[in-house]
Amino acid sequence: MTHPTSDRPGQDLRDYAPIGDGRTVALVGLRGQIDWMPLPGIDDVPIFGRLLDDDAGGCIELEPVGEYTVRRRYLARTNVLVTTFRTDTGTASVTDALVTGVAGRLPWAELARRVDGIEGQVEFRWRVQPGTSLKTAAPWYDDGGGRRILRSGLTTIGVTGKEHGPKPAGSGDVEGPGLAGGFRTTAESRHLLIVVGTHDEPIHFPNPDNVDRGIDRTLDAWRTWSKEFSYEGPWAAHVQRSALMLKLLIHSPTGAIAAAATTSLPESLDGGKNWDYRLAWVRDLAYTVDALIGFGLREETHAAISWLLRTIRANGPDLHVMYTLDGGLDGGVKTYDVPGWRGIGPVVTGNPAHGQLQLGVYGDLFAICRAYVDAGNSLDVATGRMLEMFADKVCDIWRNPDSGMWELPELRHYTSSKMGCWQALRDAAHLSDLGQIPGSSERWVAEADLIREWVDEHGWSESRGAYVMAQDSRDLDASVLLHSFSGFDRGDRMSRTIDALTGELGEGAHLYRYTGMREEEATFVACSFWRAAALVCVGRHDEGVAAMNELVQSGNDVGMFAEMIEPADGSFLGNLPQALSHLALIQTALLIRELVGDDADQT
Repeated sequence: MTHPTSDRPGQDLRDYAPIGDGRTVALVGLRGQIDWMPLPGIDDVPIFGRLLDDDAGGCIELEPVGEYTVRRRYLARTNVLVTTFRTDTGTASVTDALVTGVAGRLPWAELARRVDGIEGQVEFRWRVQPGTSLKTAAPWYDDGGGRRILRSGLTTIGVTGKEHGPKPAGSGDVEGPGLAGGFRTTAESRHLLIVVGTHDEPIHFPNPDNVDRGIDRTLDAWRTWSKEFSYEGPWAAHVQRSALMLKLLIHSPTGAIAAAATTSLPESLDGGKNWDYRLAWVRDLAYTVDALIGFGLREETHAAISWLLRTIRANGPDLHVMYTLDGGLDGGVKTYDVPGWRGIGPVVTGNPAHGQLQLGVYGDLFAICRAYVDAGNSLDVATGRMLEMFADKVCDIWRNPDSGMWELPELRHYTSSKMGCWQALRDAAHLSDLGQIPGSSERWVAEADLIREWVDEHGWSESRGAYVMAQDSRDLDASVLLHSFSGFDRGDRMSRTIDALTGELGEGAHLYRYTGMREEEATFVACSFWRAAALVCVGRHDEGVAAMNELVQSGNDVGMFAEMIEPADGSFLGNLPQALSHLALIQTALLIRELVGDDADQT
């Protein structure tokens, strides 16, 4: 039995469980509170953002009055959350869903909270309190000609329900503009609290009975999707939950994939490392496409790669590290005058890495295209020409310093960046041999050989017994582990690098990103999974499987991962749910199934 951990919102990031509809994501806490829900899209400024602003961020609350215990789970093969509350007087459950329509995503956001009495009686209270959208708007109540409407800037919120006991506006149960109410469950009673939202458009007030049916329709839709999901192998339940988490981050209007559902959750309790991850990284999309192909999910695969290729051409001629979810370029960082999670600022939109040179992104792009073609698909003529141009460009620029995978301000010759360029040229040659890219691949193969020679000379340190972070450096960097996946090295040097990384950056099965980060931040979830995968790649199967067994248990109670985990107490840091963390779990499971087999030991 799990107990609520704090009376203060946002105290423990492990308390949250995400739900979504393909356009936005809501984070539901253990007390039934929703402290994060941007509207209308995941990348909009949140009207419900108490996660970053305790006082004026806005929230939706629904919980029993008095003391209670709580247990929760997702209904099987869905992203519909059921939370069961038990009090001294009875038991009731809350089913939370962002409802989908008959033909897919609704044109408005529709949060449905269905409360079913199980036994005895439970007194519930609820509150819908819009926030200031990070101090960019002032909320107010509009009686809407009898409708219960809340507005903040251009966002309109409608509140309705069934047997939900609404109180008159201004009854004193909320501070400022907001709505509240309460009701008592009995055995087999049913109550509905419904919150709908639109932005810069009219608002539809749904019939509560239709919403009740909509929850069941949403369950059916998730289960239909899960039937198309094909994975039978080690850690199947964890893999499927990670795939469902990843599905929440796929932006259905375009096919883009958000790196996370939140912004400004700190990577360090000292502050400063607060970024907006509601953007689409080429790197994440590369790993996502690989996973989607492995799961046989054709529609998401095609939507993701088509969106990316169109977006690159529209914002060319350069290849950028990341793009907005609607296919544009990030306009830069904007800071907001709100306190942040636990008072740790800054709170920002945008990401400072948007204009960086990261050479590894070329390897990611070509990996996407190779995986798509190797799955039996074909590239279009314009994409083939664009890839030919990028392959030639990699030949010209791989010798330049860059910011590396970790988006560092210091330009250096990072080892993993050179390995990424090797991957790009290797995959370009492969696509050329298949007739997917015009031109001769001889130059690309020759340059790839030169890159390998450079890494052998400048990226390897015999005294360290490892691939080092950069030329003329003794620092270690976990991102080189990705190139056991790519095939750059699955031999003795990679094996020795794993040992060096484990000795300096390891904490049990967990791993910090690079030298010096042990003092600045928590372990990086994706790196920990990459270590497990790399162990298997170099033939150390038992060690890799043992690490995987430990890591899959380190998510929260519903299988969600943030960006980082503090190994001392398991607490989360960074934005969440983090696509890269879930992708690393999926990639590692797929690789272990490939190299070890379906009977990989999970004891």
